[in-house]
Amino acid sequence: MARVVVVGSGIAGLVAAVEASRTNSVTLVTKAELAESNTAYAQGGIAAAYFADDSVESHVADTLRAGAGLNVRDAVVALCAEGPDRIRDLIAFGVAFDRSGRDLARGLEAAHSNARVLHAGGDATGAEIERALVRAVRASGTRIVEQAFLCDLIVQDGAVTGVELLLADGTTEVLDADAVVLASGGAGQLYAHTTNPAVTTGDGVAAAWRAGAAVADLEFYQFHPTALAIPGSFLVSEAVRGEGAVLRNARGERFMLDVHPDAELAPRDVVARGIAVEMAAQGGRPVVLDATALGADFLAKRFPTIDAACRAAGLDWSHEPVPVTPAAHYWMGGVATDTSGRSTLPGLYAVGEVACTGAHGANRLASNSLLEGLVFAHRAVAAIDRGDAWPEAPAWLDGALASTAGERTERPDAVPVDRAQLQALLWDAAGVHRDRERLDAALGVLTGWRASRTHRTRAEREDANLLDLARLVVSSALGREESRGAHFRSDFPAPSADGRHTVRTARPAHSAFATALIDTEVTVPC
Repeated sequence: MARVVVVGSGIAGLVAAVEASRTNSVTLVTKAELAESNTAYAQGGIAAAYFADDSVESHVADTLRAGAGLNVRDAVVALCAEGPDRIRDLIAFGVAFDRSGRDLARGLEAAHSNARVLHAGGDATGAEIERALVRAVRASGTRIVEQAFLCDLIVQDGAVTGVELLLADGTTEVLDADAVVLASGGAGQLYAHTTNPAVTTGDGVAAAWRAGAAVADLEFYQFHPTALAIPGSFLVSEAVRGEGAVLRNARGERFMLDVHPDAELAPRDVVARGIAVEMAAQGGRPVVLDATALGADFLAKRFPTIDAACRAAGLDWSHEPVPVTPAAHYWMGGVATDTSGRSTLPGLYAVGEVACTGAHGANRLASNSLLEGLVFAHRAVAAIDRGDAWPEAPAWLDGALASTAGERTERPDAVPVDRAQLQALLWDAAGVHRDRERLDAALGVLTGWRASRTHRTRAEREDANLLDLARLVVSSALGREESRGAHFRSDFPAPSADGRHTVRTARPAHSAFATALIDTEVTVPC
């Protein structure tokens, strides 16, 4: 029986905890309350080739097409081939997917060639999945530690042997482990506009990087095309456009018809850039999403969460178009892993958004994220149970980690980082549109900021994580002199001839938050 520590309580963490608890001693650590995660906010649904008129091959092809030549094929095949069985697992856990009569209902979303997206509660899919899995975890015998912040991974003799936590009362605790499963989500709080909750400060990726694990493709951040252009950036699901809503500019024109053959159903990066260009052309004013043709009754029944949010903001989207803008939504990059969730550090697994399996490539296909957390959490636990020998590195990184390290240091006059300023900087320089001038300038600003010297509070530690990750995102974006998927460089608007992964590693520091940013950057063919 192994001692397993799972960090995070979204779909990936909850599934990992439930499955691991069948044969292991499991502790699940979560930064806030057990049910608080990105999963709980997921509206769009979960994609799987579950139906007789669909196929795994079609789902694979759609995922590869969206990933813009940077997918790891083995990861894509695992994701799509195992999806139907994992959906059956969710149903067994008690997830109440929407139905049409006796059959499961399904929807069509952008860049899918078949209607394969399952929903629950209309637009409350993530909340329903979270509800069922939280109940399963509480019944599993898993020890649950809430309000516990991941400070660092404990590394001994080149392997991860536990975690250091900051507890709600300000004390720290070390949990020993035979296996640590990171499932801590992304880093939407890097950006001024994000659909992510406040807890998404990239703690898992930052801790793994400090410990010496390879991280990959950090420049690829997906911006959801349609968040309400109001404080809070409430997400308006892609499924709304899948049902027939359209985007219009200030003149009332459907501008996406001139951008892509699939118009509003083009891949997310294409739609987000199309909106950004249109907003720039109309002086920064948001575009509008026109769902009026769908009718009030349909909108209220199919999208009850969005309907309530619109009405709470004084917007009646059944009678008038609503203002929308892109917002940071999902990170394709993360801790580099193989298809069993194993990182380059023995003992450390990563699943869900914190990980980079290569399944999403340069741009995630709509509604594949919940599926990824589900599939790869299951695969990671299977590897723990088998006791597999640890590989030297994920196969798709073969030969990539032997490059010479470079060094980038903070200026002697660096001042404490301000989170709001960092978020504004990243939004401007490393948002939907990027170029060398703005990225270079941003990197210069980032070297003039430092983390707090005390690190006493959770907020101080979060800010330190965001600063480390901001430097990594900006420098990775600067190094990728092409446009591919979610990464768009206006000074390099075309993709290069050979798609390559960006991989970074750090020398483990003696303290949790070193003042020097010491990393390796290499690119390897995909």
